Amino acid sequence: MRDLPTAGTPSDGPTESLRSAPPAESFLPAAPIGPVEAPAPPVAEPPGRRRISGAVWAALAIVYVVWGSTYLGIAVVVETMPAFLSAGGRFVLAGLILAALVAWRQGPAALRLTRAQLGSVTLLGLMLLLGGNGLVVLAETAIPSGLAALLVAVVPAWVVVLRRCSGERPGLGAYGGVLFGLVGLVVLTMPGLSGDIRLWGVVAVLGATISWSVGSFASARIPMPANPFAASAYEMIAGGIGCALVGFGRGEHRGFAFDDVSTSSWIALGYLVVFGSLVAFTAYAWLLHSAPLSLVATYAYVNPVVAVLLGAVFLQEELTWSIAVGGAVVVAGVCLIVTTERRR
Repeated sequence: MRDLPTAGTPSDGPTESLRSAPPAESFLPAAPIGPVEAPAPPVAEPPGRRRISGAVWAALAIVYVVWGSTYLGIAVVVETMPAFLSAGGRFVLAGLILAALVAWRQGPAALRLTRAQLGSVTLLGLMLLLGGNGLVVLAETAIPSGLAALLVAVVPAWVVVLRRCSGERPGLGAYGGVLFGLVGLVVLTMPGLSGDIRLWGVVAVLGATISWSVGSFASARIPMPANPFAASAYEMIAGGIGCALVGFGRGEHRGFAFDDVSTSSWIALGYLVVFGSLVAFTAYAWLLHSAPLSLVATYAYVNPVVAVLLGAVFLQEELTWSIAVGGAVVVAGVCLIVTTERRR
């Protein structure tokens, strides 16, 4: 899954599903990742029209393009790098950099957390980055990056289901979005059933979306650090360590040699760390302060489109009728959920 920001602070009820569709990389910060929660409550949307500044559009363009491109970056990385070990190294490095930036800008006290908060960020790091993003990285060794992005787009639908199970009533439009998402999933999995793609890759992404959705949903109900940037740093470190342990458990280190890693994979890995995990995350966190949430939430259905286009252009991924139709249905479902939440 997406960089999906990681979940940082509790969400505020009806808007939760809008923040929970992860990008591949933050399928990082949450998110996350992407995809991350707002450092403070998002600005309220006043009645009537409000002029959107150029800075908002620039930040939104970063989130659109960078998080959409992380699926392409992952596909290039896993060409010559082990899936879980590369994800582990990426998240640990990004987490350490983010923690250093927090300590530098806000002082070491900003990184303090209680034992309960440490347990929370560790749990979320494992659910969002190991279960969520890690499975997406693994799946991209078997399925096209564009298809992975479209499958990840159903996360808002899972969050609606979880909210309904907890006693909330998201609204008829949200239920319609869930139905669209399920229909889109059926269409998207048809290539796997016909043998055109590896079905286990599709199943891995679906498992990733469920893990990400449960983690995002739980983030509003467990004790979290007050500083969302510190929370994201800890989550990335915990998730990265989890990915590395799984990679060693799978034996990904056996036969692996750094000399075999291509230059393009190294460049893609650096891109995911710097732009996917840090630049886009910062832009997303700033947007949650500075723009209407309904506008920020549009990344949930723009990222998959960007991912599909980049995969087709740079990796020559085939755009089959089932991917085109299924993807359109999934994106329509996400759009319906976002629109319903905006009205609420």
